[in-house]
Amino acid sequence: MEHGSLFEPTTLGPYTLKNRIVMPPLTRQRSGQPGDVPTALMATYYQQRASAGFIISEGTQIEPRGKGYAWTPGIYSQAQIDGWRKVTNAVHAEGGVIFAQLWHVGRVSHTALQPDNAAPIAPSAIQAQKVKAFIETGPGAGILVEPSEPRELTVTEIKGLIELYAQAARNALSAGFDGLEIHSANGYLVNQFISAHANQRNDKYGGSLNNRLRFLREVVQAVSAVVGPDRIGVRFTPLFTSTSEDRVYIGFVEEDPHQTYIEAIKVLEEVGIAYLSIAEADWPNAPDLPEAFRREVRRTFSGRILYAGLYTADRAARIVEADLADLIAFGRPFIANPDLPQRIANGWPLNALSAATLYGGGEQGFTDYPLYSPTEFEVKKEVLS
Repeated sequence: MEHGSLFEPTTLGPYTLKNRIVMPPLTRQRSGQPGDVPTALMATYYQQRASAGFIISEGTQIEPRGKGYAWTPGIYSQAQIDGWRKVTNAVHAEGGVIFAQLWHVGRVSHTALQPDNAAPIAPSAIQAQKVKAFIETGPGAGILVEPSEPRELTVTEIKGLIELYAQAARNALSAGFDGLEIHSANGYLVNQFISAHANQRNDKYGGSLNNRLRFLREVVQAVSAVVGPDRIGVRFTPLFTSTSEDRVYIGFVEEDPHQTYIEAIKVLEEVGIAYLSIAEADWPNAPDLPEAFRREVRRTFSGRILYAGLYTADRAARIVEADLADLIAFGRPFIANPDLPQRIANGWPLNALSAATLYGGGEQGFTDYPLYSPTEFEVKKEVLS
């Protein structure tokens, strides 16, 4: 077996994982309409990839205002819960483990996506820059647009949002998910509260770093009260250098990113959650995370540490063997290779990714990627080894 460290047994909260290869949250925009309901096709897609150590679902909106992209699924209606139950049943039938990613985009939205065409909500009334929302322009058609100017949340509304996260956690349990990931990355709502760029409040949810971390703390505590901390993960995107990349999926570069995220991780350690997910910059020639930061993350957090980015199997094995990570997520490779763990274990080549079919559409580029068919020589070699 190649890259044996990726196949060593490990646990995640109450679960024993079959390998350390994770399918991360991957927006595919194929929910059923109207109602943003998970479909039977989505169940097939996740079932095909159930050989992952565990799966984290694509981001799923905790409420209608949490939507920033057309055709993304939610987890606030009974129809959505029922749809997700088909997904979790399909994954469990293959012996897989699947967590739901709870998502609220905050200000990264457009009035066309909001109930009653209202303004998006945010910590402060500051319009998002260098990101896009995606609105539907007709059946199966849509365009990227500038996010609308948001309105600032009141403290009472913030408390209501925290309860919406807790309710989404209840809904996820009802849908059969094994655990939850709180999306606190990529410039979305929780990240907006953490960042001094997006949060310019002068009450207990703004100002000092400790105050800006309050929303994260209260959301994690509320969700933990529903599912238990040993079935929760949180995702961050710490960026240490500015970039000219004009991308949707990008976080904020804080004045002191090291301090900001280590303090945020201390919040998670206090609650005792199961894992921390760190999504690194994933475009060509993107800056790597400083090793000093990786090492302090390990010293600060006692749960499982998951990294995602432009990882190859070689690089993933090295960081696991260096004890800087416990789990590695492979995004685009898992889209194109439903049998990715088997391909890594056997050194089999990977399918090419179809970029044109990433978002929206049907089974093409979604459930039609082939499994690898080993040659007679490869079968004999595997038996002999």
